Amino acid sequence: MSSFATARQKMVDGQVRTNDVTDQRVLDAMLTVPREAYVPSDRRALAYLDLDLDVAEAGSAKRFLIKPMLIGKLLQAAEIKSTDSVLIVGCATGYLAALAAKLAGSVTATEVDSGLEGRAKQSLAGVEGCPVTIRVAPAVQGDPADGRFDVILLNGATEIAVDGLCRQLKEGGRLVGVFAKTRPARAMIFTRSHDDIGSRVLFDAAAPVLPGLEQVPEFVF
Repeated sequence: MSSFATARQKMVDGQVRTNDVTDQRVLDAMLTVPREAYVPSDRRALAYLDLDLDVAEAGSAKRFLIKPMLIGKLLQAAEIKSTDSVLIVGCATGYLAALAAKLAGSVTATEVDSGLEGRAKQSLAGVEGCPVTIRVAPAVQGDPADGRFDVILLNGATEIAVDGLCRQLKEGGRLVGVFAKTRPARAMIFTRSHDDIGSRVLFDAAAPVLPGLEQVPEFVF
């Protein structure tokens, strides 16, 4: 077994399973998708550590692969079926999209940074699983083609409301992500039922905020 494969097994056993991720399909996806392939070469030794890992090129604004434990818990909460259409918001280098491709029927991923979008396309070329479409778009916009999805996953936190993204959910669709409008930040799930959007707190969580989903400071006289 290669050193990366051994590290991947230890990540799943020591970080993911121990945080109540029991969905075998999620565990299998995380055991087979090589996280190091979505990390710059000079940081691959860090790929399986329990941290939010910066994957931006040197000199660029920081962008992260969020902690493996949190990714596993969000995927489990989303309950992705093999027939589901999934939108990944802020895909960075594409790791979460690759995991979703193991679980879903189709995956669309958006990324505002064209350089990261290009790296995601390279990393996801030939990925096993369902087709993945990647588009350049601001996080707050969701799918610029205005698609409708069974599941929307935020690949990071938001400090603002995501009403526009919720409108891209199908009936019964779920949006899962970390919401940092208040402290402590919490992972939440939003579910669409007819024209209503219901929400539920899942667990306390922390993740880097996605570009475009930051709260704009209010001007105070």
